[in-house]
Amino acid sequence: MPKYVMWGSYCENALEKRTPYRQDHLAGLTAQKEKGILVTLGPTKDNTQVFGIYEAETEAQVKELVESDPYWQNKIWTEYQVKEWIQVF
Repeated sequence: MPKYVMWGSYCENALEKRTPYRQDHLAGLTAQKEKGILVTLGPTKDNTQVFGIYEAETEAQVKELVESDPYWQNKIWTEYQVKEWIQVF
C-alpha cells in the first residue's frame, strides 16, 4: 500500500487554542492508527509544524482524513500538503 507524508502548519497560540478540540483530535488519530492507516503523527518541538506518515489507498483518502480532523476544521492546522513517499529504508 502506498505511503504518504503530510506536513502542515499550526496557528498562533496553538497550544491554548487546541484545548477544546484535543480529545476529539486524539480519538480520531487513535482510530486511524488502529485501522493501520496512520503510521505516526506529531508536532515539531517548537509547535509550529505537524508531520505525519500515512499508509493509505490514495492521496485523496489522506486529504479526507486531514480535513475531517477537528484541528483542521477549527483552524488549529492552517495549511498542509500531502506527498506520496517512497520508503527506501
